[in-house]
Amino acid sequence: MNPPRVVIAGTSSGSGKTTAVCTILTLLKRRGADLRACKCGPDYIDPMFHQAVLGVPSTNLDPFFCDRALLCRLLCENAGRDLTVVEGVMGYYDGTGPDGTDNSTYTVAARTGSPVILVLDGKGAAASLLAQIEGFLRYKKDSRICGVLFNRVAAGTYDCLKALIRDRFAGAVRPVGFIPAFSKKYAIPSRHLGLVTAEEIEDLQERINAVADLCTDTIDLDSLFEIARTAGDLCVKTPDTPHFPQITLAVAKDAAFCFYYKDTLRLLEQMGAQLVSFSPLANEPVPEVAAGLLLGGGYPELYAKQLERNTVTRESVLQAVRGGMPTIAECGGFQYLGRALDGCQMCGALPHTSTPAGKLVRFGYVTLTANESGLFGPAGTVLRGHEFHYWDSSDNGLAFTAEKPNGKRWTCVVSTPALYAGYPHLFLPATPEAAAAFYQKCLAYKENRHDHQQAE
Repeated sequence: MNPPRVVIAGTSSGSGKTTAVCTILTLLKRRGADLRACKCGPDYIDPMFHQAVLGVPSTNLDPFFCDRALLCRLLCENAGRDLTVVEGVMGYYDGTGPDGTDNSTYTVAARTGSPVILVLDGKGAAASLLAQIEGFLRYKKDSRICGVLFNRVAAGTYDCLKALIRDRFAGAVRPVGFIPAFSKKYAIPSRHLGLVTAEEIEDLQERINAVADLCTDTIDLDSLFEIARTAGDLCVKTPDTPHFPQITLAVAKDAAFCFYYKDTLRLLEQMGAQLVSFSPLANEPVPEVAAGLLLGGGYPELYAKQLERNTVTRESVLQAVRGGMPTIAECGGFQYLGRALDGCQMCGALPHTSTPAGKLVRFGYVTLTANESGLFGPAGTVLRGHEFHYWDSSDNGLAFTAEKPNGKRWTCVVSTPALYAGYPHLFLPATPEAAAAFYQKCLAYKENRHDHQQAE
C-alpha cells in the first residue's frame, strides 16, 4: 500500500505544528480532498483539533507503543484517499534512548517511509533560519526532510528565504510557504497539560478559519501534494483479531474524562463490544446494560466540586466497581475512583486521595510488568504506557513495576482480576492479548450477572 502522506514536524515544541496542521487540513478540505490526520506520540489533545477540522477521529502513531508493522498498519487503516497529514511531537528529533532520538517524530517518519515538512518559527529571524535547516538535514543522513514551512514571517521575508533556500540547497529541500503573524485572538490557548481541548474553545472554527483565510495564497498546497506522493510503499498484514459475543462497555465521556485512544476503542469494537457513553459531569449513572467500564483521563481536577455534587454517578461507579464490573481507570479516572480529589469527595472505590504536585510527576514512557495476576493477565504480563500529570495520589498501588527508558523503576497501579487503576495510560492495540483478557473478563461478568438474575 502507498497512501499519500506527509509528516509536519517542528524544530521544537511551540514552533507552530498544530497551527500548521489545522491550517493545511482546512485549506485542503475546502478543495474537497479526502483527508485524514494522525499524531506522532501519545498526545490526546492535538487529535481533538484534527477531528474538529475534519469531523472524523484522528489516530496516534507512537513508536514506543508500536513496532514498525503496527505503525504502518495503523497509518494505512486511518489513511485518507487523497492525503494523510501526520503531526509531529516536540522537536523533530526529540525522543529517548542513547542519542535522544528513539521514539521521536523522526522514528515515525523513518519507520513509515514518510516525507517530512519542517515547520520553523521565523519570528525575529531571516538567514539564520537556513542554518537551522542545514543542521536538521545533516543531523541524520536520511533526515527525510523534503520541505520547509515558516511560521510568523512576512511575505517579503519569505520571498528572500525562498531564494536563499533554492540557492543553498539546490532542490534538496523546497519551501512550501509560510503562515503570517496573526492576532492573538485567533491563537489556541494553553494550560498545564498543553493546549486546552478543542471542545472548550467555543469559537474554535472561527479561529481556524481566520488563520486559513490568511494562508489561502501563502501555503503551496500543490508542492505539499507532490511531496506526499513521494512516500514509500508499506507492507501491511491484516491482524487476526479475536471476535467474541457482544458486550456493552460504558465509557465516561465529557470534558472531565476525554482522553481515549481511538484505536483502543476501535479494537474493543472489533472484538464485539458496543460502546455506550455516559457523562459524570451530567450526573449520569453507569448504564445498567454495561458489562465493563472505562474511566479515561482528562481534567477531573478542574471539575472536582461538580463531580463531588454529582452523587448519582459517584454511587453508580462505586457500586459497579464493588460489584466486580471489569474496570479500566487511567490517570484522571484513577483519581476519580479515590476517596478525595483536592479535598472534594470522589467515588471512594479506592482509599487514596489526590492533590496537586506542582510539577510533572513521573512524566514519560513506561514499560509495565505485572507483579501479580490481574485484569490483563497473569503475573509477568508486560504493557506499554505513558504518564503525563501534575497531580499525584497518596497510594498509587503495587501491582506493576514501571520502568522508564532510562532505567528508573517504581511500583504503581491498583489491580485485581476486575480492575486496572493507575496513572499510566495504555495503548491496547500494542498488546491485543491484554485487550482480549479484559474483554473475556467483561463477558464472564455479563454471564454471571445473567445467571444471578435468572436465579432470582
